[in-house]
Amino acid sequence: MLFQLYSDHAAMQLIGWVLVFCGLILMNEIGRRTKLGGMIVFVVIPCILTVYFILAHVGMFGGAQNPTVAFMDGWFHYFKLYAADIGCVGFMMIKYKWGIGKEKWFAWFPWFIVAANIMIANVSDMESALAAYSITGNLTGAWWASNEGVFIYGGWWNVVNAIAGLINIFCMTGCVHLYTSKDKNKSDMLWPDMTIWFIIAYDVWNFEYTYLNLPTHSWYCGVALLLAPTFANAFWNKGAWIQNRANTLAIWCMWAQVVPAFQLSSKFAAALPSVYGGATANGITTMDLYEKAIALYNAGNGKTAEAGQIIESMGITADPRMQGFVAILAIVINVICITEIIKRSVKLGKNPYANEVFGDTKDFKLAMERAE
Repeated sequence: MLFQLYSDHAAMQLIGWVLVFCGLILMNEIGRRTKLGGMIVFVVIPCILTVYFILAHVGMFGGAQNPTVAFMDGWFHYFKLYAADIGCVGFMMIKYKWGIGKEKWFAWFPWFIVAANIMIANVSDMESALAAYSITGNLTGAWWASNEGVFIYGGWWNVVNAIAGLINIFCMTGCVHLYTSKDKNKSDMLWPDMTIWFIIAYDVWNFEYTYLNLPTHSWYCGVALLLAPTFANAFWNKGAWIQNRANTLAIWCMWAQVVPAFQLSSKFAAALPSVYGGATANGITTMDLYEKAIALYNAGNGKTAEAGQIIESMGITADPRMQGFVAILAIVINVICITEIIKRSVKLGKNPYANEVFGDTKDFKLAMERAE
């Protein structure tokens, strides 16, 4: 099993998952359907939160005891929030043809912002692999503690997933062929060539990234957060997956940054992945792991063998089998996807990035039926 869903809290963890999944879909609909909704969700709220974050850092709203400052103060959390939100605003500029959004060169923006986010994740994967290597001298697996307060079991699976992520960047085709949906509110920025081929390859790779590098958060940010945009794209706004993905990622980051207790210590605290072997059976919670990991990191010993000693003292035995399995699955799926793209581009005699290559697929045709 991927997650340890057999504790007394399993029912609440499942309810929490449903709440996150449905909440993300609802907020995405509010943000995408009208200009006012988009401005409120992706401009007004982030501006208010920015002021809140700054004031919390200078001592207001509880100062060091503020949940954001206490639990979500790593650079990575802020980077993901603002990078995702910049993507949302950029996509709005394209679909509504605001300012530079109507310029041809700006059509490369979605590819660039997605590629940049994938590369940041690849760097995180390699950091984990190198941390493990520095402890054991090989890539068979070692525990270390990150600045997010997470015990990570790094190893060869990180290298494999980083390669899958690198391939995934080149699985984005038809990059400059973007359209606006023809409904009266111009609800969606459409990228028709981003079909189920890319979506599955991305989802498997990104799930593995969260599973490896944010394991105590992956119940929500790795499962619910990835399925919400894919679900929306599948059933009612075909062709708008990348917009859905950016919107839901920004929304989740805002929520997680302000209410970190939801996934750390509330009755909906995230289910632990199987890599923490025996943790749930021994009564170890997400918050227990966070407190030990952040203390070790703050002591300057996050990337030392002490991480493994602490994990062992908690009665946890590393079980990376699912980490390895999903890493191999991620690279296999991405290799299949890029192979299909190469075959199609050769057959059509077209550059797959400046041209569309999935024009004969159902996904593409349904997306184009929605385009202006």
